Amino acid sequence: MNIDIGLIIVGDEILSGKRQDKHLSKVIELLGARGLQLAWARYVGDDRPRITAALREAFASGGPVFSCGGIGATPDDHTRQCAAAALGVELQLHPEARSLILERMRDVALEQGQPYEPERADNQHRLNMGMFPVGAQIIPNPFNKIAGFSVGEVHFLPGFPVMAWPMIEWVLDTRYAHLHGGGRTVERSVIVFGAMEASLTPMMEAIEARFPGVKVFSLPSVNHPEWGRHIELGVKSAQDPVDAFAELRANLQQFGARLGPEVVR
Repeated sequence: MNIDIGLIIVGDEILSGKRQDKHLSKVIELLGARGLQLAWARYVGDDRPRITAALREAFASGGPVFSCGGIGATPDDHTRQCAAAALGVELQLHPEARSLILERMRDVALEQGQPYEPERADNQHRLNMGMFPVGAQIIPNPFNKIAGFSVGEVHFLPGFPVMAWPMIEWVLDTRYAHLHGGGRTVERSVIVFGAMEASLTPMMEAIEARFPGVKVFSLPSVNHPEWGRHIELGVKSAQDPVDAFAELRANLQQFGARLGPEVVR
């Protein structure tokens, strides 16, 4: 089963280096725990035309896409508006999101021993975090109740990892439980010494042509702490590519390559 899952990470702070992205590695981990794989990822700064273009492509992709960042209500948060623009719809205050924001206001007022004043200007501004594109569904936020949202297969989360990661898990386990395991692959590879990728390319192409559904990969290294300069050459597919690997290994031996350890993942 071919499941193209994507990730969009929004924010100037990532591209400028003020903050280090943590979402990519965590999303790969969350997907892997469910037998799924990430097909693509994209970083976008706080620029409305670029975000809108990225989201337009995400909506058109048809596969699940997670978008992290930019759904707050400050001037540098553009993702909600860009999602609506990409869809050609308006923003509207989602009734369930509104209720959750009011509930959060009430909780904070109680914690601080302050009166609950939902009509106060700053509290009214907070309701903007519940403005979603028409047709959106909420994603619950267990950290502070300020919801994210989904439109079709694209899911919008805050940039904060403590909020975004459990929300992504919720989406994976409620919306896509039926896909779990569908993106799992088996890899078989061998460490190759004293060979150049260019000389091995025809062999790699022949393996892919002979075994449909099998992908050949080559991971060169110039200064590995244990193996030094080498190539990890292997095959991967949804089913154990044992036959393809046996042929690859035999071809490498005929080629005269010096082989090291084998790896199965």
